[in-house]
Amino acid sequence: MRKSLSLFISVLLIFGLITNFALAGHHKDKIKYVKYVPDKVIKEMIEQDKAKAKKEREKTAAIIKKIKEEKKKERENRKIIRFDVSKIKKPASPKVFKQVWHNPPVAQYLTGTCWDFSATSFMESEIYRITGQKLKLSEMFTAYYEYVEKARGFVKTRGNSVFGQGSESNALIRIWKKYGIVPESVYKGVLRKDGRHNHSQMYREMKNFLNFIKSNGYWDENEVIAHIKIILNKYLGEPPETFTYKGKTYTPKSFLKDVVKVNLDDYVGFMSTKSIPFYTKGEFKVEDNWWHSKDYHNVPLDVFYKIIKRAIKNGYSLTIGGDVSEPGYYGEEDIAVVPTFDIPYEYINQDSREFRIYNRTTGDDHGIHLIGYTRVGGRDWFLIKDSARAARRGKFKGYLFYREDYIKLKMLTIMLHKDAVKDVLKRFKK
Repeated sequence: MRKSLSLFISVLLIFGLITNFALAGHHKDKIKYVKYVPDKVIKEMIEQDKAKAKKEREKTAAIIKKIKEEKKKERENRKIIRFDVSKIKKPASPKVFKQVWHNPPVAQYLTGTCWDFSATSFMESEIYRITGQKLKLSEMFTAYYEYVEKARGFVKTRGNSVFGQGSESNALIRIWKKYGIVPESVYKGVLRKDGRHNHSQMYREMKNFLNFIKSNGYWDENEVIAHIKIILNKYLGEPPETFTYKGKTYTPKSFLKDVVKVNLDDYVGFMSTKSIPFYTKGEFKVEDNWWHSKDYHNVPLDVFYKIIKRAIKNGYSLTIGGDVSEPGYYGEEDIAVVPTFDIPYEYINQDSREFRIYNRTTGDDHGIHLIGYTRVGGRDWFLIKDSARAARRGKFKGYLFYREDYIKLKMLTIMLHKDAVKDVLKRFKK
C-alpha cells in the first residue's frame, strides 16, 4: 500500500513539472478596448446607398408637393353648374311667407348633424304650437346620445352597423324617449372658444377606436360605450344629469315630461317610393337610417305633396329630408328649383322621381325644417329653415326658398304631427 501511494505521488510531481515547463514560455492575454474603424469600402457603399435613398426621398417629396399644389389649384378654380335665374319669379324675402313660429336659424358648422338641427327646430315650433312656450333646446344633447346609441349598435352587430355623423329626423324621437332633453343654455355641447361646432376630429377618434374594436374582436359593450363617452366629453362636454331651469331642478327626463309636454308618440313619418306598396309602412333604406326604422308611411307622390302643402297652410311645420347636391340648389340666390335642363316641370311625376332614387342621383343628403308657404309666379314656394352653410351664401342667412318642383322631385321623407294627416293615416292598416 505504501509503495502504491509513493508511486502515485511521484506521477503527480512529474506531471506538474511537465505542465510548468510547457507554460513557462507563454504570457496571459488581457482584454482592452480600441476604437472601431469601419471598412472603407463597405462604408463607401453604405454612404452611396444613403445618398441614393435621400435623393429618391427628395424626388418623391417634390412630386407629392407638385401634385398637392395642382389639386389645390384645381379646388380653387373648381367650377360648378349654375344657371340664369333672372327669369325665375321668386319670393322677395322670408317676410312674404305665411310662417309658423320658429327660433332663429342656427348653424351646424363642421358637423354632419343636420338631422338634429332640423328636428330640434321642428320640435321647438311644435312646443310653441301646443303649449305656447318659446324654448331653445340643446341640439348637441341629442347628438351626444345618438353617437352613444350608434356605438352600441356597432357592438351589437359586431361592426355591421353604420357609424356616421348623419341620422334621420325620427332619431330625435327615439333619443328623447330614452334620455330626455335639456335647454341649450344648460348644455351647448361645444368647448371651442369660437363656439363653432366641429365634429371632424372627434368623429375620427371614435371611428378609429371602433375600427380597432372590430379588428381585435373586443366586444365588451360597457367598455366600448365608456370609451366613446370619454371622447365625446373631451369635445362636447359631459351632459348634465340634473340642472336648474327657472329656479327648479330637473333631470333631462323630468324636463321633457314637466316642461316640454309633447307626446312623442304623436309624430309620424312619410315617404313616397314605388319600391314597396303604397299605404303600407316600411323601411327608408339609406345609411342614415342605421337602426333600420320601418315606421315610414309610404304614399303616392300626389298625396306626399298634398300632405306637405296642406300641413304648412294649416299651421303645422314639418321636417323634410332629401337631396341638396343639385345645380338647382342655389344658395347664392336663396332658392332650390329644378332647372328645365334637368327635367321640365310637366315631366316630374312618380316615375321620374323613382328613377332618380333608383340610380342614386337623388340621395338622402340633408335634413331641414319647412316653416312657411306662399305662392309666387303661379307656383308654390316653401320657406325652409336650414342649418347648412349653403343657406348662408345669399341674402337671407339660414333661409332658403324651395319651389314645388324641387320638393316633388328631390325631397324623400317628412315628419309631422299626426293630427295634420288623420285622413291619410286612416288608409293604413293598424
